[in-house]
Amino acid sequence: MKKLLLAMGLLAVAGGAMAAGKPCEELKAEIAAKLDAKGVTGYTLEIVDKDEAAGKEVGTCEGGTKKIVYRRG
Repeated sequence: MKKLLLAMGLLAVAGGAMAAGKPCEELKAEIAAKLDAKGVTGYTLEIVDKDEAAGKEVGTCEGGTKKIVYRRG
């Protein structure tokens, strides 16, 4: 259940960010702050090209040219 709520929250953030076209570093900081506020530990967020398969996508940035991926561990 916790994972489902986290995923829904991350998708909500990603949807809002996609419409706004935020800079990647700004969006990454916002997502990290929300995860930290929920007590999530042991994760990494990475900015990658939109075509790269690199983990669970939690946001897009820079007009959809890049994405932010979430990884545990």
